[in-house]
Amino acid sequence: MASEEQKLISDTNKVLLLGLLILGGWLVMRLSSVLTPFFVAALLAYLGDPLVDRLEKSRLSRTGAVCVVFGVFLLSGLILLLIFIPMLSGQLVSLFEKMPNYLDQLQSSIEPLLQTIGLSTEMIDLNTLKTAFKDYWSEAGKFAGDLFGYMTHSGMVILQLLTNLVLIPVLTFYLLRDWDDLVARIREILPRKHAGKITQISIECDDMLAGFLRGQLMVMLALSIIYSIGLMFIGLDLALLLGVIAGVVSFVPYLGLFVGITLAGLAAYLQFQEWLPVLMVVLVFGFAQSIESMFLTPRFVGERIGLHPVAVIFAVMAGGTLFGFVGVLLALPVAAVVMVLLRHAHHRYLNSHLYS
Repeated sequence: MASEEQKLISDTNKVLLLGLLILGGWLVMRLSSVLTPFFVAALLAYLGDPLVDRLEKSRLSRTGAVCVVFGVFLLSGLILLLIFIPMLSGQLVSLFEKMPNYLDQLQSSIEPLLQTIGLSTEMIDLNTLKTAFKDYWSEAGKFAGDLFGYMTHSGMVILQLLTNLVLIPVLTFYLLRDWDDLVARIREILPRKHAGKITQISIECDDMLAGFLRGQLMVMLALSIIYSIGLMFIGLDLALLLGVIAGVVSFVPYLGLFVGITLAGLAAYLQFQEWLPVLMVVLVFGFAQSIESMFLTPRFVGERIGLHPVAVIFAVMAGGTLFGFVGVLLALPVAAVVMVLLRHAHHRYLNSHLYS
């Protein structure tokens, strides 16, 4: 009788937990726009907490360590907003302005090749693409103007943007300062019977997230810098834009290398009309790939964390489709945690009566 009662209580707890998870997912979906600054602040606090802990070990107070790390974050954000983004947007505008000329040059380069191998030059006609691009660019400019006009005249949108700009730094500061206390309070409310197992899983999740988030972000940043500097030495007009694109997509193994060589090689040929700059582009990316495999990945990421490239792409796309920007932001952390849970579920299944 007692065992049946305990089983009933256990089943009730499982149903309650499932209901709480469903309710939490529904709230995230409904409040995604409101929760965005909180998620961004929590992510920054999570990334900055190890640095704060290291500074604390150097006999610095928690508040002092938080001020140092917060100052680094704030300075990086200002550099991003005031220097980096304007440069990147300038190169993007330049790309759209030069695209029709690039397409003309590409057409004139392809036609002799087609004639050499005995094919008709009408097989590849980039004039249609150029016309479509011009139409799209004009429509995009009109849309951007309408959007800017709407934002200018909509006080609510401006108020929300300003609120987020102020709220994210404030939330990040307080979360950084109280991060260890928050973790300790969460551990206190865990059921004592399962506290050890939950703590073990959370530690594994933290190791997974640390390896993927902190490590991969450092690798992406380093590769973006190496790519951009290398392409600048070649003299490529779109060096910063292409270097950042290749660095950002490098979270999928070899995708950054493939995308970077393809885009930068094409841009180099269209700009210089020679094959030597294309060869130099290949050398730049080959050098960066060597640096990544020999130093960056072993230093910042360590061993492979078990996320397959296809799983990474699916996680980002699914997160963006379901939850928008918040989903993209949380896609990889959630995927990393799910990998840990699936590993434990697989181990439990192998030791269950169902498997045997």
